[in-house]
Amino acid sequence: MKRVRIGGQAVMEGVMMKNGDRYAVAVRKPDKDIEVKVVDYVSMASRSVFFRVPIIRGVVNFVESLVIGVKTLTYSASFYDDEEPEKAEKEKKEKKKERTPDQQKRADDAAMIGTVLFSLVFAIALFMMLPAFIGELIDKVIDNRIIMSAIEGVIRLGIFLGYVALISLMKDIQRVFMYHGAEHKTINCFEAGVPLTPENVKKYSRYHKRCGTSFLFIVMIISIIVFMFISADTAWLRLVIRLLLVPVIAGISYEFIMFAGKSDSKLANALSVPGMWVQRLTTREPDLDMIAVAIKSVEAVIDWEAYQDAMHKGEIED
Repeated sequence: MKRVRIGGQAVMEGVMMKNGDRYAVAVRKPDKDIEVKVVDYVSMASRSVFFRVPIIRGVVNFVESLVIGVKTLTYSASFYDDEEPEKAEKEKKEKKKERTPDQQKRADDAAMIGTVLFSLVFAIALFMMLPAFIGELIDKVIDNRIIMSAIEGVIRLGIFLGYVALISLMKDIQRVFMYHGAEHKTINCFEAGVPLTPENVKKYSRYHKRCGTSFLFIVMIISIIVFMFISADTAWLRLVIRLLLVPVIAGISYEFIMFAGKSDSKLANALSVPGMWVQRLTTREPDLDMIAVAIKSVEAVIDWEAYQDAMHKGEIED
């Protein structure tokens, strides 16, 4: 049996877990029941060898994760988008009756694509282009490319950490961060080969080396190093080059996260510490009910009892 590396994401009052070409999202509904939705899909990596090439696979994985993340967040929010859920559901059904299934699918796909594009543009503008623009203003005072790249990187990190700290003040986001902690604890317990019960999972760390927060932090660090080598005569050309290098930086960061997630070496653990520290901002200690939701999501994508049995027998291969 091949080693399984489950990934996940916190959603509104729930958790999404992904294993290979299957993902499941479990949501604690307003009536306190847990709703689980399982989706099978064909990843880009399974369609072409090109999409499995190092660096390129990182970009592909990032885009796919963003698409799945938007879909699962939208799904979880649908249970809480109105104070009168029955009324909201009735209105949705009436709207869908006015469209054919194909029209509805095209409308849903268009909305999802629009959300993904907006998210990408917003993130690149806020965390990449804004620091670069501020850096260009400072560059008129400090004429040293290396020092400027370092200053720009510090500005970028400051904006990122400030943004996370600001949104963490929102009550709904605080609960999402608790589910984020439940996701990590459940994966850590699963990978340790310990039965998935809320009480067992509760004992594990809320931090994980393959976390998306660590990925974003690594993107910030890699960008400092890469941007040190950018040399152009005009400010607008430097900004364009930075923009074009975003996919490359994302690809390199993905390779680092995969290396750190697969290795227990002292080097990998040491390099993972800064990203794990940032997770203190994006995770909170969950309660047992939240952990139960995360466990339901894992159970929908893998028979964890059979997998852990094989693990204990030494039948798992990397």
